[in-house]
Amino acid sequence: MEQEALISAPEPQRIPLLARVLIDSPVPHLDRPFDYSVPVSLRDRVQPGMRVKVPFGGRQLDGFITELIPDADPGFKVRELGKLISETRVLYPEVLATAELVAERYAGTLWDVVRQAVPPRAARVEKEDLAADALAAGQLTLPEVPVNQLSHYTGGAQALSDWGEGSLHRAVATWVPNFPGSWPGFVLDAARPVLGRGKRVLVIVPDAADLERLGTYLDETIGPEFYARLQAEDGPTPRYRNFLRAICGHVPVVIGTRSAALCHIPDLELVILWQDGDQSHRELRAPYQHSREVALLRSQHTGCSLLIASPSRSVEAQRLVDTGWAQELKLPRDLLRRQVARVAATTTDFELERDPVLARARIPSLAWREASRALESAPVLVQVARTGFMPALACQECRSFARCPHCQGPLQLGGAGGAVNCRWCGTYYRDHRCANCGSPRLRAVSIGAERTAEELGQAFAKVPVISSTGAKPVRQVPDKPALVVATPGVEPVAAAGYGAVLLLDADKMLAHDSLRNAEEVISRWFTAAALARPDGVVVLTGNPSPAGNALVRWDPAGFAERELAERHEIGLPPAVRSAIVTGPGAERFIGQLQLPVTVHGPSIDEQTREHRYVLFFSYAQGPAVTAALRGLRASMSAAKDPLVTVRVDPDEVL
Repeated sequence: MEQEALISAPEPQRIPLLARVLIDSPVPHLDRPFDYSVPVSLRDRVQPGMRVKVPFGGRQLDGFITELIPDADPGFKVRELGKLISETRVLYPEVLATAELVAERYAGTLWDVVRQAVPPRAARVEKEDLAADALAAGQLTLPEVPVNQLSHYTGGAQALSDWGEGSLHRAVATWVPNFPGSWPGFVLDAARPVLGRGKRVLVIVPDAADLERLGTYLDETIGPEFYARLQAEDGPTPRYRNFLRAICGHVPVVIGTRSAALCHIPDLELVILWQDGDQSHRELRAPYQHSREVALLRSQHTGCSLLIASPSRSVEAQRLVDTGWAQELKLPRDLLRRQVARVAATTTDFELERDPVLARARIPSLAWREASRALESAPVLVQVARTGFMPALACQECRSFARCPHCQGPLQLGGAGGAVNCRWCGTYYRDHRCANCGSPRLRAVSIGAERTAEELGQAFAKVPVISSTGAKPVRQVPDKPALVVATPGVEPVAAAGYGAVLLLDADKMLAHDSLRNAEEVISRWFTAAALARPDGVVVLTGNPSPAGNALVRWDPAGFAERELAERHEIGLPPAVRSAIVTGPGAERFIGQLQLPVTVHGPSIDEQTREHRYVLFFSYAQGPAVTAALRGLRASMSAAKDPLVTVRVDPDEVL
């Protein structure tokens, strides 16, 4: 009888289960989770963070389960989940919460942030036994170093101690070259105390070239099995495989470009951001977040430590030091002078007296002398502002710019003996005449990398000339005499460093009318100068400037401090926060924005020809302003009003 009773006993009633799903939609007024009932067949399988398909508006949309909750009102019917795409959890609560903070700060939608944090699925990778690969890799053993190079920095010993104890420590470091391992060695030295305790480190770099250089160094020091590399250029399958290795905790080190800033990593204790002033850290898709701000929000939310390091110093990083949010790490002056190359400017009193004419030439006599001396035993780097042969032309007679008659684009000369063509539409002109005076004669307004390489090749006929540009980058050059002509950002690395680094076109680089131009130029100079040997020389051409003086003194922090003080005086970013509103609905959007902010505009956007408004507001007002921008954009979207684009804290405000 007891057995019959057990058999006939009714099954306990299961409480209906709801899944809250973040759906794949960039539409602002749909920026919230939607509830779906979980079918009985899926209740034992679904978990927060899994990918699903759900019915929405007559379509099946992708989404992520963000939460599972009991149905509080079973009488109210909701639609069922359409399909469980994968049982692999890829979106974790910590990442979701940080992504929401990013969306709030940049007045964007949560889905736009999440889709950048979680790469597309590669189904067959989920069937691989990644855990077995991690187990086979064994325990990470760090190579011994005589002295951790961070211990040479003021404040470095305290940072290493805190990271070794698991204490929160945020720092901004001005990296100085010519220690073993160059900057990848600096990064690994910073990570040592954390890795030594079995915890994990995330390293974010600007671009593929830096990622390749860091990866090569880690291959040689800890081995490829102990780190995961995250970048879209690797392809969907390798990227997803490395993503799973990272989120499952199979590797102690994760390196990547800006999308890696929100990768879930178990036991993450330290985030290292390399060269935060590089524009590649800015996401090109909405909500246009910057890796530095994502790292700051992640550090605040999760309590992980943060190190921002660069050969120069961004004004935003200087603000973190000034406010006390981060500690400054810098090399003492006496040690710094022994580590870096000598910097010579062609506009010193001595050079002007010695060579009053050629000191202002594009390649002054000082640059020729130092290049000739260095080429006896080492390669020489020449940094130029522009690519091409003659990327800008003007009339020889009236000096008016040479423009294409069809599209008004700038004309250029593609090579020695080549025909003139338009940079915009590509039309060739073999018999071009000036539209202003009719003269057929042209002159160069600027000289590009190809023309510079040709001129130097003729002057130094006994050494090879290597050209490195964005279109044809060269990653590394051998340690033997050669002239390397490169545009900013693609300077090759020399194995033992360059004997001389010539920084040409300083005046042209500084002439660009932009709030951040000097800051960006000095970053390019310090990046190139850091490639010189300690006994080498860096030659800076052009007229005297505050940026040039900072390079001669090797004082990027001082330059950033003065820039920040000036921004405070005139009320410009990053002393204040900013936002740009553009689009067909911008005028109406600004009219409905009832906030105590300073509004400049409208002006006409040069690219879209639409209204453009610039907003300035304080950091204290920031959360309220971005919440209002986000909410108004959603309400206008729901009303089907004309669209607007909102960029918060953009790189280019003025």
